[in-house]
Amino acid sequence: MITAVDTNVLLDIFLDDSEFSEKSSDMLRKCIREGKVIACDIVWAETAANFKSEDEFRRIMDSLEIEFSPLKENAAFRAGHLWKSYRKETPGKSKIIADFLIASHAKLQAERLLSRDRGFYRGYFKDLVVLNPAD
Repeated sequence: MITAVDTNVLLDIFLDDSEFSEKSSDMLRKCIREGKVIACDIVWAETAANFKSEDEFRRIMDSLEIEFSPLKENAAFRAGHLWKSYRKETPGKSKIIADFLIASHAKLQAERLLSRDRGFYRGYFKDLVVLNPAD
């Protein structure tokens, strides 16, 4: 089982979020036991920004066995088209394309997504399996 992880889950853990840290940690451990956990380049960059050095960041990601998994061309294409539809259907809304890239990566390069952003993903990625630690 391949699980893509979203930035919000990793930041829950690394920033010791008072509400979600324990739940996110438990769910991440479960996903690791069940197979491989990957993070796309967007998640990698957003998470890395919270570490003082690349070495520190790489050590923690290696210790958690989270693998870097760059976005493939077909995932980027799908994300772009869904984002365009979103912008047409919801003028004034502010979801950025990064959210669409993360979901497309999970859908096309993994079997599920570990994220607390379930409502958005359910709306635009109906067939994406989303594991929400907050549930």
